Amino acid sequence: RDLVRSRGLGDVYKRQGINAEYGLSLLAGAAMPLHREFQVIGRRRPTPTDKNPKIFRMRLFAPNSVLAKSRFWYFLCQVHKVKKNTGEILACNQISDPNPTVIKNFGFWLRYDSRMGTTNIYKEYRDLTRCDAVDQMYNDMAARHRARNRSIQILDLKPIAAKNTRRPNIKQFHNAAIRFPLPHRVMRTPSRKFRNTFRATKPSTFH
Repeated sequence: RDLVRSRGLGDVYKRQGINAEYGLSLLAGAAMPLHREFQVIGRRRPTPTDKNPKIFRMRLFAPNSVLAKSRFWYFLCQVHKVKKNTGEILACNQISDPNPTVIKNFGFWLRYDSRMGTTNIYKEYRDLTRCDAVDQMYNDMAARHRARNRSIQILDLKPIAAKNTRRPNIKQFHNAAIRFPLPHRVMRTPSRKFRNTFRATKPSTFH
């Protein structure tokens, strides 16, 4: 916030309707907001000829509920020809992962628009939650396939057991005796009173 004030951008953000904290995050090069998982339930608005229209439910990933509802109407219009002006949202709930501290393997069935046309693809990622795996997927698709977020459709997302994984970069972690080297160890003093700025010998951090 002080950085925004010092550069005189606080008034500019205020005139443009931008939060100062968000402006500061842009200056600091912060990442885009993490995707969240939403459950959106909607239907066609009841009419005298159809008093009980069919209800549709979708699980979507979006940064906020506004974009989740927008994606809901986008897919519903494509598949069932139900537009936003002729339909209504019954509920929009955010879904949280029940075990966010347990590492899991996730399998993605995707459809995206590549430079050669529409392509189906299967991907595997290893992360703690479904939302973190989705963020990882979007970054990977942008890096490897130049696919934009708007051109990627998540057809299915399931947790995969270790024995059912296919990709070698995921299988390499399925080892109970896996070990990682620590090439750069910084030795710290046990107490603050033993710290000093200068030493007679150069510390060795490689073992």
